[in-house]
Amino acid sequence: MDTKLEILEFPDKRLRKISLPVETFNDELRQLAEDMLLTMYQSMGIGLAAPQVNHQIRLIVIDISENRNEPMIFINPEIEKSNGKVESSEGCLSVPDIKTEVNRFESIDIKARTLEGEEVYMKADGLLSICIQHEIDHLDGKLFIDYVSEIKLERLRKKIMKEKKALNYEVQKKSERLI
Repeated sequence: MDTKLEILEFPDKRLRKISLPVETFNDELRQLAEDMLLTMYQSMGIGLAAPQVNHQIRLIVIDISENRNEPMIFINPEIEKSNGKVESSEGCLSVPDIKTEVNRFESIDIKARTLEGEEVYMKADGLLSICIQHEIDHLDGKLFIDYVSEIKLERLRKKIMKEKKALNYEVQKKSERLI
């Protein structure tokens, strides 16, 4: 049975841990991948890394298809080659309601393992390339906001704090009406 997992949110320190390589390919790993896909789909994301759901292993799931029916699972992914530069507008399930521009490689060649432990090689460009790079960053304890200048980062922090205060205010008002 698939279970929706809790997604850690910035500034949770667990998002900054470097993930360990997967060495055991078993039913537990397959179930975690399935649960991650369910969580990603229900959260309206296109990618999710294991550290975002508090599993410090090198596992990412992605689905950039329009119909949300082409899931990809990469275990121990590594970028072997990169080409070009592209600026992408990115958001993240662990940093909700924030989008910012990030410089990424235009195309990448990656090596990874399947759920069965088989080694695979793949070329990726466009949105898939950007998404893989974003998720691999999570495995290395990085967030997309780390690529932003200090000035812009401070503005983003203030925006996050302002939105959290507004949300808390709304929750408090609703609670008062219920009393």
